[in-house]
Amino acid sequence: MKTIRLTMSQALLKFLDQQYLSVDGEEIKFVQGVMGIFGHGNVTGLGEALEREAGELTFLQGKSEQGMVHAAAAFAKQKNRRQIFACTSSIGPGALNMVTGAATATVNRIPVLLLPGDNFASRQPDPVLQQLEVPSDYSISATDAFKPVSKFWDRIVRPEQLMSSLLQAMRVLTDPVETGAVTLALPQDVQAEAYDYPASFFEKRVQYLDRRPAAPDAIDRAVNLVMNKKKPLIIAGGGVHYAGAAKELLAFAEACGIPVAETQAGKSAVPWDHPLSLGGVGTTGTLAANRIAAEADLIIGVGTRFSDFTTASKWAFQNPDVAFLNLNVSAFDAVKMDAVVVTADAKEAIAALQEALTARGYRSGYSSLHISSLKTEWDHEVDRLYALESDEGLTQTRAVGVINGFVESTDVVVCAAGSLPGDLHRVWRTVEPKTYHMEYGFSCMGYEVSGAFGAALAEPERNVYAFVGDGSYIMLHSEFVTAIQEGVKLTVLLFDNHGFQCIHNLQRGHGSDGFGNEFRFRSKETGRLNGSYMPIDFAAHARSLGAASYTARTAEELEQALQLAKAEPGPVLVEIKVLPGTNTDGYESWWHVGVPEVSVSGKVLKAHEQMRKNVKAARPY
Repeated sequence: MKTIRLTMSQALLKFLDQQYLSVDGEEIKFVQGVMGIFGHGNVTGLGEALEREAGELTFLQGKSEQGMVHAAAAFAKQKNRRQIFACTSSIGPGALNMVTGAATATVNRIPVLLLPGDNFASRQPDPVLQQLEVPSDYSISATDAFKPVSKFWDRIVRPEQLMSSLLQAMRVLTDPVETGAVTLALPQDVQAEAYDYPASFFEKRVQYLDRRPAAPDAIDRAVNLVMNKKKPLIIAGGGVHYAGAAKELLAFAEACGIPVAETQAGKSAVPWDHPLSLGGVGTTGTLAANRIAAEADLIIGVGTRFSDFTTASKWAFQNPDVAFLNLNVSAFDAVKMDAVVVTADAKEAIAALQEALTARGYRSGYSSLHISSLKTEWDHEVDRLYALESDEGLTQTRAVGVINGFVESTDVVVCAAGSLPGDLHRVWRTVEPKTYHMEYGFSCMGYEVSGAFGAALAEPERNVYAFVGDGSYIMLHSEFVTAIQEGVKLTVLLFDNHGFQCIHNLQRGHGSDGFGNEFRFRSKETGRLNGSYMPIDFAAHARSLGAASYTARTAEELEQALQLAKAEPGPVLVEIKVLPGTNTDGYESWWHVGVPEVSVSGKVLKAHEQMRKNVKAARPY
């Protein structure tokens, strides 16, 4: 048997460089490269291998371990999980900084490969700098923290262990059901140890993403359910995009006359102006979608995990006869809401269901007038929000409207947290699939700028816009520097509303007078953070990093700034000064948060009673 003597790190890269994914007969190079920040624990092992033995893998220098994992996840998401970047860090704090990114990827079912450095396997020297010591279990290190947020975890304590571990890692990374963060903890001494690896281990390997067909019996059960329902509603989730099933979904809806609502991950599956498109559903949903959801007697979930925002905390579906039919490649997600289950690839399941229902002559009981009247009412409301003016300054919905009117139909918008996801889910008008990139599984503050960088890496031919609040930007904007370094064009749209206004609104909506969520100076009179707003110049900050920047305080200034930003060759930031509290809210939805049962505030007690009523009206499982 022919062998090649390599360090474990060199072998790891050589293997990753030969991984391919085959989807519908098309082979794609799966691992594009490695994002990394070096320190002791990876610089002399994996770092040396990347310097001299990287093959065709690209190395990108991260600026925050969390940020680079978000960028890698966003890259994979925009690529429909068909290509990835790996991420490497040092031990200790460098590794632990990736844990939040790992959880974000896993919650969203996005593949990322994490390669944190680890303690010496030999335990010499011991303890090493930044080593976590647990007296009761000396085998534990900082990288054990990745276990609950990873879909596969291993620690490579001998170089030959790499082979079996990598085969399992690739299985998980390319499986649409199992995928998420994969963590291989790499002790720093083992990274540099050599082994005679079989040459065959480094030959080209092709992983096959075979579409899983729907079982005929499952389709029969689904058809029997649908045939007895008059008012079905399709809820399109992220699985529609990952399966490339947007066209099939729309054809199914048209053939059966079923309106379509979208989750945050599913948005852009259907054009906003299609007669059957109701837009976002649930807590951040449109009035049209939420009213149809309330009266529907059947919910057909396609590729959705039914988060509490999608279901309005299981309160959205008020018809006492409502049933659920879930088409999902994952049985774990398919059984939610006590549904009739079709476990299959979304494209395969939709086609099979449409064929069977068409053969039975099924059409929903909706009148076209009913759906169109709800759509027209909502379209007028969006127009009103887009035109909303205030003598005090620029409203947030007006700013979103200006941007929506400016961008091209193929441009990509990226967002994750704060009040902007609610606004975008409700009022952003999408035309083309994969133009709405929302991380709302974890709604991780700080994803926005890093995510935009990852999306721009994935599709450099498109314009990419990061929608980010000032709170999220302050938390994490590290990969904006990487975008500047790499010359990757993206536009950061920074909505400055003086703090964490989304949570401020949630707080006040449940009886609070507002506490600790705005960026204000501490008042000498009250001793609290309720003095004047902090004057932060975000445009100047962006310029200090080397990016172009503009500031807009009016709709006219925003239109001009967008034009100038588009003409810039590199990364640019547009600082948009918006009035706090001018975001969207409500529209016959609800979100279950714990409201105190005992309080000195009558407003809090009133909010608690309303919560109790809504809990009683929600589905129990």
